Amino acid sequence: MARMLRIHEELQDGRLTNCTKLAELLEVSTKTVMRDIAFMRDRLGLPVEYDEKIYAYRYAYPVRSFPTVQVSEGELLALLVAEKALKEYEGTPYHGQLAHAFEKLAAALHTKVTFAPEHMNSVSFHHTGLGKTDLKVFDRLAHALQDSREVEFDYVKPGAKAVETRRVRPYHLTNRDNFWYLVAHDTGRNDLRHFAVARMRDVQVMERKFERPADFDPEAHFAKSFGAFVGKGDHRVVVRFSPQVADRVRERVWHRSQVEKECKDGSLELTLRVDNLDEVERWVLGWGAHVEVVAPEELIARVRDAAEGVRKLYRR
Repeated sequence: MARMLRIHEELQDGRLTNCTKLAELLEVSTKTVMRDIAFMRDRLGLPVEYDEKIYAYRYAYPVRSFPTVQVSEGELLALLVAEKALKEYEGTPYHGQLAHAFEKLAAALHTKVTFAPEHMNSVSFHHTGLGKTDLKVFDRLAHALQDSREVEFDYVKPGAKAVETRRVRPYHLTNRDNFWYLVAHDTGRNDLRHFAVARMRDVQVMERKFERPADFDPEAHFAKSFGAFVGKGDHRVVVRFSPQVADRVRERVWHRSQVEKECKDGSLELTLRVDNLDEVERWVLGWGAHVEVVAPEELIARVRDAAEGVRKLYRR
């Protein structure tokens, strides 16, 4: 690859070169150069040709870049889908870097790979409730994670008027339900906590470095979480969905622990194992009268109280 890149540079610059000159330049035999040129022409599709009038190789037409990345039409479609998904997050963290990466990939694609224009509008994405994130804050957190440095910031909890100053050791950034969270060890509370990035103010990356625990695993950390929050409980949740919405429930994976049970009347019973009930409660309430909590009793009571509150709100 290194040899072919050098040959490409010689041809792209329009220098008069042949096998003998290239062999001397690359310190290989002329047979090796001929094999490299044949590979460039036959496998990479580069327009290399030998001009007998000038006794030199040249490109038949200008070549923009060396095709270091080759993809099939199916792979190109996958890139298109990913690019469409990225546009939905325009203005959010990493968008600029990812967009630039897509440009570099596109520049390196095989010149013969094409895609029909009508496919450009065949895929789209939409996400409701994208979290608002200050890019400067996110960028500082990303650098602190990379360098394993402590971070200090002002934090405002929902509904609170007082601002808290927190100092943490950042372990992981995660986007859950379209909202960014920092998983970090709070040095003041000596505990692992989650911080919503949108609620951080005046983020400062400190000079003090730390060593991230070798046993911290984000997948294991969120294994029993239903959403963004991690609890310390162990709840077996059983909910039964009416036949009217059962198909919609079957279409998705709601939790890695879920077990489905088909009922004779067409309803669907879903069993989950989670570490907290807060987000499960909100999820259940979102289905309205089409879901019934079977267990545990704590969740039944919470949903009943919430439903009563809604009834009182609309009683008039």
